[in-house]
Amino acid sequence: MSTAALQQRLAAAIRDGADATGLLADDFALGLEAYRHAYRARLVAALTDNFTVLARALGDEAFEVLGQAYLAARPSRHPSIRWFGDGLADFMAAAGEALVPHPSLVDIARMDWALRGAFDAAAAAPLAAAELASLPPNDWAGLVLQLQPSVQRVALAHAIEPAWRVLREWDPESGDDPPELPEPVAHAHLLLAWREGGETRWRSLEPLEAALLAGVAAGETFASLCERAAGLLDDAEAAAPAVIGLLQRWLADGLLQSRAS
Repeated sequence: MSTAALQQRLAAAIRDGADATGLLADDFALGLEAYRHAYRARLVAALTDNFTVLARALGDEAFEVLGQAYLAARPSRHPSIRWFGDGLADFMAAAGEALVPHPSLVDIARMDWALRGAFDAAAAAPLAAAELASLPPNDWAGLVLQLQPSVQRVALAHAIEPAWRVLREWDPESGDDPPELPEPVAHAHLLLAWREGGETRWRSLEPLEAALLAGVAAGETFASLCERAAGLLDDAEAAAPAVIGLLQRWLADGLLQSRAS
């Protein structure tokens, strides 16, 4: 057997628990199990890093159980450990109460992952107000805006943001007891997450802004965005001012990329 084939078998034995018969001498069996344990522990540690608030919400023991169950069901296949956990929220949504005692925990996982994705995303030059000010009036109708690569829009089923904020600010190493958390109530909405100046930001979206950002993401023109707003507001005259007001906010938040990018 070639060296490459041996390496592949050893990796499978460590990563997936594949049969290692004939691969190692008998006195290396304990060493193999140690490697398997270390591999699983490292991946669960990566989950803890990627889902900091979720880990605090569940507690160390429950998060360890969840991480091991996820690893068993969905072994890591990405070459970078950074991306281990991309399917955790979906796994949790179908896992049942034994692993996920409250459905709002799924939303906490989605928010954690969105913010990590925003932090690691590529960057583009931001759109400046001066670029738009120099645009000829006749070009506004066909104007197409582009979101920064870091912008994430996440569908949530519960109002978990207050609890998320409390847990994010709590330091488990401080010795303080876990904080009292507000009860997450059912509330279907979109969360916006992005990176600005090297730091992640987030806020909940009202329906109008959520719909217009969906239009921007779909490549719709400024005229189409105004039509969307008119339909939602049931007021054609209020549509353009509403879109311009949100456009000013997007510019201030750095959500848009330069047209020259």
